[in-house]
Amino acid sequence: MDLSGTAPQSENRLRSLFWPTIHSATDVDYLGSQDYWVCTIVAAFSFLMSMMVGHPIAGVLSLLYFYLGGVGVREKSLFSAIAVFILFLTDTMMAPGVLKFFGCILLLSNMRATFIASFWDPGVAAVEAPMRFNETFWDKFVDTLPAWLWPKIRYGYYVYACLFLGLTVLGVMLAMFQGQIRHLISL
Repeated sequence: MDLSGTAPQSENRLRSLFWPTIHSATDVDYLGSQDYWVCTIVAAFSFLMSMMVGHPIAGVLSLLYFYLGGVGVREKSLFSAIAVFILFLTDTMMAPGVLKFFGCILLLSNMRATFIASFWDPGVAAVEAPMRFNETFWDKFVDTLPAWLWPKIRYGYYVYACLFLGLTVLGVMLAMFQGQIRHLISL
C-alpha cells in the first residue's frame, strides 16, 4: 500500500524518457515535469553554446524560447512542444553533432509525450492529478512556477515563438543559398 497517496509510476525512467506512455494521472504529471527538465537543459545548453561562440543576444533569445517552451510543455501545450522541437531540429541541421542529435531524439519524445498527455482522458472514473508541491526550491521551480507563469505568457509566447522560428528559418535559408543570392545580386 502506498502511503503517499499517489499511484506508483508505471514504467522506468529511461523508457519514459525515450518512449513515454500514460496509464494514470501520475504518469501525466511525471512526464510533464520530465519534459520541462529536458527543455530547461536544452535552454541552458543552447545559451552556453551561443555564449561560447560570441552571440550573447542570440543566446538570451534562445534561452527564453526553449525555457518558456518548457513551461508550456509542463502545462501540456502541444504548440510549445512542436515549436521547441522544430527550432532545435533546424539548429541541428545547420550545425550537426552527436549531442544535438541526442537532443533531437529527446525533444521528439518530448513532443510525443505532450501529445499523449494533452489528449489523455482518465475515463469514467474521476481521477485527480497528483498534488503539485510547493515546499522546496525545486518543487517551486518545477511545479508552481510553470502553473503560475504559463497563463500569463501563453499568447505572448505563441507570437514570440512564431517570429523567432520564422526568422531562424529565414536565416537558415539565406545561409544555405548564400552563393545563389550573391550571383543574383551581381547580375
